[in-house]
Amino acid sequence: MPEIAARPYPYAFEPATAALVVIDMQRDFIERGGFGEALGNDVSRLAAIVPTVHTREGHRPDLADCPPAKRRRGRPSLRIGDEGPMGRILVDGQPGNDIVPVLAPRAGEAVIVKPGKGAFYATKLDALLRAQRITHLILAGVTTEVCVQTTMREANDRGYECLLVEDATESYFPEFKRATLAMVQAQGGIVGWTAPFAAVRASLP
Repeated sequence: MPEIAARPYPYAFEPATAALVVIDMQRDFIERGGFGEALGNDVSRLAAIVPTVHTREGHRPDLADCPPAKRRRGRPSLRIGDEGPMGRILVDGQPGNDIVPVLAPRAGEAVIVKPGKGAFYATKLDALLRAQRITHLILAGVTTEVCVQTTMREANDRGYECLLVEDATESYFPEFKRATLAMVQAQGGIVGWTAPFAAVRASLP
């Protein structure tokens, strides 16, 4: 069984029961003119990690799946559903909701559209993974402390063994990323493991 040199201790997994989950590498969070920038963030930090299962945070055009409290949150210059440079912000089917082209899903890779921060809430992700007998998740994407960490905690509660790839995740705030990695590793890996990509790659045939 392959092992990854991870923190707080080695992460053992069978490749046949592991899935790569790439969280929210979409234009609205990564590129200028999207929701991330509308919140006042420097999006260049996230674009730097652009190198399976993909996720996109997106809502129905009528916003029926977007709680009013979520739409009001943060006081951005553009709110969820508003018209922006790349179409309506975080609305499924709009250009800004597309995954960045360099990470476009390959044929056969699943794409989960999620209305919340975590990829398990109100989606078919758990059923999809269990149907394929997946027990281990290797996570990447943005942002480390919000959608990635939320998904990892949801997965942990469902019994999945999770590893977060340290240099394949990013935050608008470096200190938030550092804190999230420390939280994941704490107390003997209470949420899971972390490792750099080089360690993950070295474990694969």
